[in-house]
Amino acid sequence: MTNKFFQLDFKTLFQEMKLRPSSALGRIETYNTPSIFREIRQNASALNPPAIQRAKTAVGATRSQTLSPSDYIGEVREQIQTPPEWLEKEMIRRQQRRYSLGLVDNVMESLQNFSDPSRSLRKEKFEQQVTLEQLRRLKKAFEELEKSGHKSLDLDAFKRAIKKSTGLRATSDDQIEKLFMKIDFTATGKIQWEQFCTYMQLDYTELEDACLRHKKITFMLPATIQEIVHGDPILRVFLMQDNTLIMVREDGHIYFWSTELKLKRDKAIFEKSAKKMAKWVTDFTIMTQYNKLVLATGDREIQLYELSNLEPYCQITGLETMPLKLDYCGTDSDECMILYGDDKGCVNILLFTSIGETLRMWKKMPRPDNIMPTIVLENAILSPHVTLIRWKVHGDWVTQMKYYDSIKAVISSSNDESTSLVIGCTLGTTNVEQQMKDIKDHMKDLKGRRGAFTPGPPQKRASGDQTVFRVYKGVKTFAFCKKNSLVITGGMDRIIRLWNLYVPARATGILRGHTAPIFFLEVSSEENKIFSVSIDNTVKIWDSQSQTCLFTACSKSSGIRGELTACLYIPEIRTLCVTTDSIALLQIKLKSVAQPHLDSSHKEAVLCCKYNKAFRQVVTCSEGSAVKVWDFETGRQIFEFNDAHGSSGITCMTFDPMGRRLITGGRDGCLKVWNYNNGLCLHTLKRANKADEICDCTYVEINRNKYIVAVGWDRRINMYIDSDDDLHHFQEPQPGWQDDLSRGHREDILCVAQNPPNLLASSSYDGEIIIWNMISGHIQCRINTSIHIDSAGMKLTDKSVSKILFLKMRTVKLRGAASLVSNGPLGSVNFWNIFQGGKLSASFKPSRTGYQVSSLAVTKDNSLMFVADYIGYIYIYNIKDYAIQGSEKEHPSFIKHWRAHVDMITDLEVIDEDKVVLSSSLDCAARLWSIDGEFIGTFGQADPWEVFTPASWKHPMVPYEILIDPESMPVHPMLEEPTNETEEIVPPVDEEPKETSDVKNDINYNTKSLLLTITEEDIQEEINKQNLSHGNGKRLRHEKYKISHKPLDHGGPNAFHNLQYFDLENNSVTLEKPDMSEAGTDPFQSYVTS
Repeated sequence: MTNKFFQLDFKTLFQEMKLRPSSALGRIETYNTPSIFREIRQNASALNPPAIQRAKTAVGATRSQTLSPSDYIGEVREQIQTPPEWLEKEMIRRQQRRYSLGLVDNVMESLQNFSDPSRSLRKEKFEQQVTLEQLRRLKKAFEELEKSGHKSLDLDAFKRAIKKSTGLRATSDDQIEKLFMKIDFTATGKIQWEQFCTYMQLDYTELEDACLRHKKITFMLPATIQEIVHGDPILRVFLMQDNTLIMVREDGHIYFWSTELKLKRDKAIFEKSAKKMAKWVTDFTIMTQYNKLVLATGDREIQLYELSNLEPYCQITGLETMPLKLDYCGTDSDECMILYGDDKGCVNILLFTSIGETLRMWKKMPRPDNIMPTIVLENAILSPHVTLIRWKVHGDWVTQMKYYDSIKAVISSSNDESTSLVIGCTLGTTNVEQQMKDIKDHMKDLKGRRGAFTPGPPQKRASGDQTVFRVYKGVKTFAFCKKNSLVITGGMDRIIRLWNLYVPARATGILRGHTAPIFFLEVSSEENKIFSVSIDNTVKIWDSQSQTCLFTACSKSSGIRGELTACLYIPEIRTLCVTTDSIALLQIKLKSVAQPHLDSSHKEAVLCCKYNKAFRQVVTCSEGSAVKVWDFETGRQIFEFNDAHGSSGITCMTFDPMGRRLITGGRDGCLKVWNYNNGLCLHTLKRANKADEICDCTYVEINRNKYIVAVGWDRRINMYIDSDDDLHHFQEPQPGWQDDLSRGHREDILCVAQNPPNLLASSSYDGEIIIWNMISGHIQCRINTSIHIDSAGMKLTDKSVSKILFLKMRTVKLRGAASLVSNGPLGSVNFWNIFQGGKLSASFKPSRTGYQVSSLAVTKDNSLMFVADYIGYIYIYNIKDYAIQGSEKEHPSFIKHWRAHVDMITDLEVIDEDKVVLSSSLDCAARLWSIDGEFIGTFGQADPWEVFTPASWKHPMVPYEILIDPESMPVHPMLEEPTNETEEIVPPVDEEPKETSDVKNDINYNTKSLLLTITEEDIQEEINKQNLSHGNGKRLRHEKYKISHKPLDHGGPNAFHNLQYFDLENNSVTLEKPDMSEAGTDPFQSYVTS
């Protein structure tokens, strides 16, 4: 790459950045509310003129010359000018503390801080301050050094060049040093101009992409509502080419609406008679080529009307079954088909070859009861231009049916699980001529014998003529996308499934989130969006590629009330039409507004988080394959890049020893090495022809060789060499250890931990822990946790060990002590002595309610252990002297506990130098806590914090979702029975190990504590008896990381849902003035006297 290229490239880059909105970067929001500190603000602004506050101009340049990204974060700086209230409180506290030392000096110091209150909060990166002119001067500095023989710059030379060319004297050496480290990700100590340009360009490119990602899709709420006259439900909405909406009610009333919900015309086509039972419509469609409206009725009829004036044209009677769903398709200039699904699960197809002539002939048929020309089905199919084909498809009535000409097939659905969705051809592809001949012969035989025709039973398609999808509880609605060969189904189980058109065995995606059965589905192939509506009037928008929910509108927010009857998505105007007791239009807008009281770090579940000591940053990874970089000291987002592993979630990550590079592992079976400060993927590590999920990874050094170790569903210890000389982007693992190939794990490996210099531990789904010698590759120790738990007399339901860690201080100094900690079955935490054959030294249950342990962390000196469980609680134990000598029967000293999240905590890390705890969870949040459990904040919240200033922390507040969650409610002391909060499992002594089965049981990771019980023993017994599960088989741990909350059981509709209302007549009543002449007389007096 030439210097000219980079110069032109950066000129284009910064011209693009000139148009970047402020939303591309982090935003700090403060609320201008009246407070007691208003006078302080006024005094501070009076003593410090606004001229010194450069909001949009870099130092040493005028506004017209500046093209810095600072121009695009002007709003951020303007907002920061108003100091946060916690900062004002802290300054008052410091003033009061320092008055005795020198009043004047401290007041001046405080006012100086008020003039720039965001000094610690506004640590902008250098790359966000530099201008194009400064970049030109920096380029010349690199060229001058290159002419003098220095093709690359070390750190000191880079500092001098930055300060000389940019003139940013306020830029600290620490900022420049961090920028140098970001560019020099290989830790060579030198960088070149090309490397600097590459980093800057990638950084701003990702910022541009982040700006586009913030433009989320959502609906304009509330919906546009058009009230209609109370009557029977609307069965269907049909869109005409002129954007007219045709709606038909069950009683036969037809409406024509514009897309602005203005009524064009309406008409009732059925005559009401007191002598006859009223007809009702089951479905309708439009014959667009012939301008006909086709109705299906409950009297087993198909009626045709002129669409222009809604006058009766003709009808087909005598159907054997009741038509429930109708569809029409024109196959040629004078050929078409009318399809209907009936109440017997059959798909009936009427094929017309000369439809114009046939309709004209039917128009001349007799008119029974002087209504419309009528022809019986058995007479209609005698015509050579009409053919009836009946396929027995489902075991229950048809819920939806549609013919797709693009694939020449009919898709139909029903509530029958064995035939939930069927894609089949209209004409059987096997011996079609012979089948038609048999039908004709059968018709003639019946007519000759009985004199009247009775259609034969429906036929079943050959297995090669149809594709059957089996879905739990059947399919109520579906949608089809030809572009992506995608079929989407929904039904009573409230789950949306995505299917490949040609792979019916297993769904390619599952979308969870609805709390009621799915009523309607539609897919937009141009926007890759899925629209779903459930019967509780909840509307959701999904992204079909990432398979995530983008937006949810409940009934309260959308204003849609009543029982759902019909839906239609109108792509031309990007509007969803929903009919209930009224007609509602939901129009898509570009951006949604987040709820201010709910702070989240990601849109999806956060699966892992790590602290980077080199840059003092926190990196989080999510189920949506997003990587976010946060400033540890303020909680602000610094950088973000998405689709790191495509559409697969990121399950684990680690850093190299220098902290320059990030290694991530995903569900796609790949390890990727990143320069995470600009989103550049350096290497992709993967086994050939393997796509097994990576569950954990770590970085090790063996004999001066550096390796990345990965474990997962392939049940192998995969070691990838990390060398600066390897220029290949794709790499494969080193040959496996012989013991690993012959005697390794028999089940999927869930976790790996290393203890320098030569120990490596791995744990698997079947509860086995293996200690490896990394130098020789041999097994040093093998631990079967299920044997120990079984010998303790407990019923084992889950054997998996998903978290292990070494107590590294003990492995060096106390080789006779327990030096390995793991979680285990029944929510236990186990201590193992790996130098005595894997002896169980101690075991106890930390969770108060018996939930599984999800994560573990210890301090550097191994004195404190932090335990996290499945409902978001964190427990602290003092393990300094625990399990040091022999076995322990008691639990370690309990210090305290608090609830950090409302869902399972996926990762936990203790940052010793700052005495804080970092946590991430499936509730989409990553949070920072003091080591005493004080809430510092959520990464991504609106107000930043100063980690060294407790006044800026959220404490004593707690996250809003934790405050309102029922699991967080305390138990009254008078009602609380004595509970064994830390039930210990006594290690086995001199017992023979029991034989355990390798077959895994179905387990439920969403077990809820029972409230209505008698004793603690009853509770434990009921928990042991439960055999519910989120998933089956060995892939159960994959379910742990899905956002799959069990919907609430509302117990069906309440009394308000069943209320009926009637119109009241508003009759005016005339009141006459009463006659007061008789007021003083007794009306009973005359009766007494007589």
